[in-house]
Amino acid sequence: VLSPGSCQGNSVERKIYIPLNKTAPCVRLLNATHQIGCQSSISGDTGVIHVVEKEEDLSWVLVDGPHPPYMILLDGNLFNRKVMLQLKGTSRVSGLAVAIAKPSPPQGFSPGLKCPNDGFGVYSKDYGPQFAHCNSTVWNPVGSGLSYEDFDFPIFLLEDANETQVIKQCYQDHNVPRDGSGPEYPLCAMQLFSHMHAVTSTVTCMRRSSIQSTFSLNPEVVCDPLLDYNVWSTLQPINASGKVSSEKEVIIVATRIDSHSFFWNVAPGAESAVSSFVTHLAAAEALHKVSDVHLLRRNIMFTFFQGETFDYIGSSRMVYDMEKDKFPLRLDNIHSFVELNQVALRNDSVLWMHTDPVSRKNESIQMQVKNLLEILSNSSVGAKVTLQEVGYSQPLPPSSFQRFLRARHIPGVVLADHRTSFQNRYYQSIYDTPENIRMEYPEGLSPEETLEYVTDTAESLAEVATVVARALYQLAGGANNTSAIQADPKTVSRMLYGFLIKMNNSWFQSIIKPDIKVILGKCDVPQHYVAVSSPVNTTYLVQYVLANLTGTVVNLTKEECLNPEKTPNTEKEMYEYAWVQGSLDPNSTSRVPYCVRSTVHLSKALSPAFELRQWGSTEYSTWTESRWKEIRARIFLVASKELEIITLVVGIAILIFSLLATYFINAKADVLFSIPRDPGAVAY
Repeated sequence: VLSPGSCQGNSVERKIYIPLNKTAPCVRLLNATHQIGCQSSISGDTGVIHVVEKEEDLSWVLVDGPHPPYMILLDGNLFNRKVMLQLKGTSRVSGLAVAIAKPSPPQGFSPGLKCPNDGFGVYSKDYGPQFAHCNSTVWNPVGSGLSYEDFDFPIFLLEDANETQVIKQCYQDHNVPRDGSGPEYPLCAMQLFSHMHAVTSTVTCMRRSSIQSTFSLNPEVVCDPLLDYNVWSTLQPINASGKVSSEKEVIIVATRIDSHSFFWNVAPGAESAVSSFVTHLAAAEALHKVSDVHLLRRNIMFTFFQGETFDYIGSSRMVYDMEKDKFPLRLDNIHSFVELNQVALRNDSVLWMHTDPVSRKNESIQMQVKNLLEILSNSSVGAKVTLQEVGYSQPLPPSSFQRFLRARHIPGVVLADHRTSFQNRYYQSIYDTPENIRMEYPEGLSPEETLEYVTDTAESLAEVATVVARALYQLAGGANNTSAIQADPKTVSRMLYGFLIKMNNSWFQSIIKPDIKVILGKCDVPQHYVAVSSPVNTTYLVQYVLANLTGTVVNLTKEECLNPEKTPNTEKEMYEYAWVQGSLDPNSTSRVPYCVRSTVHLSKALSPAFELRQWGSTEYSTWTESRWKEIRARIFLVASKELEIITLVVGIAILIFSLLATYFINAKADVLFSIPRDPGAVAY
């Protein structure tokens, strides 16, 4: 008896095609006015493979090659704006497969904009016009804007070096030009499928989806808003469903938890996101260990914003909710704002304090900002990190704080490792990896040993977290000596390993709920793209890491933990409860689960533009992601056109002959198939 697997293994398709399973596509994104990204035709795009490893190889594709259109296997070092715009302007290219450059391009590579989130921050013609559109400081000078171009052919990233080698071998065997003339058939070809359903802009695709939803029983939605959840918690518990009294002051500590690259769901974000939110988490843990935090006269809110890469989705939604009384805090409750930006690539251990020069013209704001800067500077005394103030002429870098300043003048500071332009040469790219923030491990370590190994990067970020925690304690009114407030480098090491190298590790397994453990097995390396289905893995993990670091283990049964409203003295309105897996029992293969009580909450990170149905908004983010039917890639051998025509003609001739033969056989059936008489029979 043949099993289904054996039938599938011997199928004709499997004998013809080699699927490429470890790829990442460039997909279409849309905003109020544009579409960006890539797509294939509805039936996929096919072309003869040509390997391009230096710019001179492009002439074969663009001019000399006799077998267009071509599918280019492009060396990662050539994946830049100059080359891509050459390929964009020709019909001789049907698609692109990009091999990852190893090592990362030394000159840097950022497909993001030179002025990230331009037009959605605080600076405009009405507020600091001299700083608008990065007039005074170009924050991302290596930004090529490639992610914001629209390509009418598919572009895929090859994530597996072995698959890249298979393609190159197929090219070597069949497609390499011989003696100056074109290669002979059969040729190695590639087919890429990534047809996108949405076109033109968010306004167009959302209108079409809305009409479909209104009048169709089976609506076909063509795009979805980028959305997720912000993660937030407070040092002192508050009623998450109520309102904080107007006289209660709160210090907001913020950071982003999302990143982006040219390719869908490939967003390692080591420097652009992970370094800052890991530092933030470590500072939160250090503060929660202080014995007198419940006596502080100001509360502290730890906030992790999602979707900030796409015009501040998370922060703009929180500001909107505060203004509309849909959040426990109001803008009036905010005493000050401290944001952690990119912090891992410091020169000479210097961390720069950025402030807003426009709001500081207000005398009251100026005094509060000076006090904030003084406390931060004093907190760094004796630490291995030095805080320095950026001059008055310098505007704020791209930051969530800008969205709060759009609504109200708030004293605040953004901490970053750059004084002017980014230190990060791989901002919003596939190369913003652990190597970019100099994470190095000795060879030969087991996964468990690697998880626990304290790298220099972890030590460095723990120092930043210590300084931030001490400053926050003083800002909140703490009067005791801060020398005991210390971030744990081992905790930072675990977080860096989990968020950048291997998500499915023993620590993450022990701190999440059993019903979401499946997220750890989806992929080894976590990606930090905001996406359209929520919560994404990063949000879940930040939520449960924060609960683990700042929460309390309580003596509740599983039933009591899952239903705290039915249990006396749980203060359900003040706390969140989670029944987590726990660590493995040393004497068995089962886990020892427990209940964690924390002040960690989720709030929507969906742009207000979609709540208000203002899809053409210039005030709020309008980014959507197109839907698609299938994403796949494969290679195969293709015959010459002449052979294909001959095969077709012969096939048609055989078909016609078969039809004629069948017709005549059927017409003469009584003669051809008559039953002969029995020779022994006698007729009378």
